[in-house]
Formats: sequence, C-alpha cells, structure tokens
Amino acid sequence: MNARFISLMATNNFHAVAAVLAQDFVLEWPQSKERIRGAANFAQLNTEYPAQGPWVFTINRIVGSGKEAVSDVSVTDGVQHARAISFFTVEHGKITRMVEFWPDPYEAPFDRAQFVERIE
Repeated sequence: MNARFISLMATNNFHAVAAVLAQDFVLEWPQSKERIRGAANFAQLNTEYPAQGPWVFTINRIVGSGKEAVSDVSVTDGVQHARAISFFTVEHGKITRMVEFWPDPYEAPFDRAQFVERIE
C-alpha cells in the first residue's frame, strides 16, 4: 500500500493520492507538532508547498505487514533534499494514519572519526 502511495506522490498530482487514503485519514508531524486531517487538506498542503520543480521520490526501504508499514524515502525538487521516515496504518486497503519524521542532517557532535566511516 505505501509503495502505491509513494508512486502516486511521484506524479506530483497530490489530489490523486486520495485514492489510497481513508475517509478519516490523519497525518501527524511530531517534530513540528502539526496534524493534517483529510485527503483534501493533505493534497492542498502538498500542492501549495514551495518547490523549485517537480518532486522526485526515491524509495530507500519499505518494511511492513498487512496493517502497518514503514518507509524511508528521499525527496527532492532539484534544490531541496530531504528524507522522510513514515509510519503507515492501513485498514480495509486504505491508509488511515501516518506519522512522519523529516530528520535534518547534522555534523557529528564530537571527534569520533577513528570509530566511524563517513556516509556520502
């Protein structure tokens, strides 16, 4: 289900995503303390989000079972680059709930080069 969600998002026609969202769909962003209710609000928010070009979605990993899944997706508009970790709840073939985290990259907090490899 969440692979279909991501492929619909990749069309950049965010209203089309409603096909996989439940009537009472809710998306939560704990980091910014925001909740989006309903497919219409979700679609409009994504449509109006400032972008430099079409959004491109790269699936890094999806894991899950029938009612729950987690995706790790990279997103870019050619200028902005982000990564989203999304937790999906699915009921009756529709996504009812998502909890999504958009972590920001940061420099290592102390010198630990002797213990780690840099990821590029």
